[in-house]
Amino acid sequence: MRILMLAPPGGGKGTQSIRLAKELGLDHISSGDLLRAEVAADTPLGREVAGVMQRGALAPDELVDQVIRPAIAGRDGFILDGYPRTSSQTEGLDFHHVIYLDVTEDEIKRRLLGRGRADDTEEVIEARLRQYHSDTMPLIDLYRDAGVLMAVDGSRPPDEIAAELLERLRNS
Repeated sequence: MRILMLAPPGGGKGTQSIRLAKELGLDHISSGDLLRAEVAADTPLGREVAGVMQRGALAPDELVDQVIRPAIAGRDGFILDGYPRTSSQTEGLDFHHVIYLDVTEDEIKRRLLGRGRADDTEEVIEARLRQYHSDTMPLIDLYRDAGVLMAVDGSRPPDEIAAELLERLRNS
């Protein structure tokens, strides 16, 4: 089973992906984790990514593609978190289910400001949300039209969300 997890920054993608992967026996593949690993390893790609991250921006498609595509190549079962983010990144990718965690902007800001990371400032969060709306929100319609979208209220407690997702996935 190939599952994509979509949500705004701070929307709970990682939390729910990890839980679902454990419950369903799937690999959890996080674009953010893979990019941070490149930075930590100080690879040429990692140095490029580090520069982008220091500006509080999202890594461009071509950088993310270089990390994600090899990580999912040949795998039939996984939960992908944080990729694709744009329509161009969806090319050649096929998912059985696309989960969309719908979370209000006020809740996103509360969560991100509460985690205390240096790049989580009000201005950076606003910029990330603008980019999310322009780049990623079109994927919601794309996957809804494809008949694989599963939208849930992501503002609820994590246990409630996980229980609903597991029930829906097991009954699909």
